[in-house]
Amino acid sequence: MFGPDAFPPTGEFSIMSAGKPEIVICLGSSCFARGNARNVEATERFLAERNLIDEVDVNISGGMCVGCCAEGPNVIINGKVYHRVDAGVMLDLLKKLFPER
Repeated sequence: MFGPDAFPPTGEFSIMSAGKPEIVICLGSSCFARGNARNVEATERFLAERNLIDEVDVNISGGMCVGCCAEGPNVIINGKVYHRVDAGVMLDLLKKLFPER
């Protein structure tokens, strides 16, 4: 069903729901300590305040290390990796992802 190119180099993968964005917040020890705990809270608050919970697939995984720990906290939105994401940057990314909200 899946060829070898279907899987990212980390060995982790997911299948996005059609039309729904995917937000992956790394919860590895380095990213978590560098601020992704706050990014989880900011993301949950943003989605709840805008009633987007049912519209968004949010994948929060402790095993999703992107291999860039020194550049963390790392967040992946729709397959694009963002580095050094603090809560303010996270909110900016979410506002760009949902401009009408």
